[in-house]
Amino acid sequence: MRGAVVGEDPEREFEAWARSRQRGFLRSAILLTGEQTSAEDLVQDALLKVADRWSRLRHEAPDAYARRVIYNGAVSRWRRRRRETPTAELPDAGAPGRSEAWLAGADVRAALQGLTPRQRAVLVLRYYDDLSEQQIADTLGVSTGTVKSQAHVALRRLREEFDVMTAEEAR
Repeated sequence: MRGAVVGEDPEREFEAWARSRQRGFLRSAILLTGEQTSAEDLVQDALLKVADRWSRLRHEAPDAYARRVIYNGAVSRWRRRRRETPTAELPDAGAPGRSEAWLAGADVRAALQGLTPRQRAVLVLRYYDDLSEQQIADTLGVSTGTVKSQAHVALRRLREEFDVMTAEEAR
């Protein structure tokens, strides 16, 4: 297993694994949720669940299990949020002076939030986590055909969204 020293005790092995994966899981969770705090909560939940099952998972697929927990948590949060009533208040715009790269990233994150949770997960797992279609299918519990079709539809929707954004900026 990458990220752990062979022969370590299971607790130290888990700690090494978690330290080596936490940052990547957090970036993926931010792309799934669009929110830093929610993403941190999802990653923390996933790491706790992996820790509880480490004796079994350490020799199997702890990364896939953690990704699945993060994805399921993101979907659950999305479903709960869908039932919430929006307020008239706008959130604070944040600190001034953010770079153009950050703004472009914010556009991507905003566009991802317009996708269904499964479409968002497929794109994040494919293009951010660089997983194969089979690995994505295994992580999400769907067929590779579903992964391909969800990716196709999601990419088309993102292209349409960015075409609209580009047209609005040109005005």
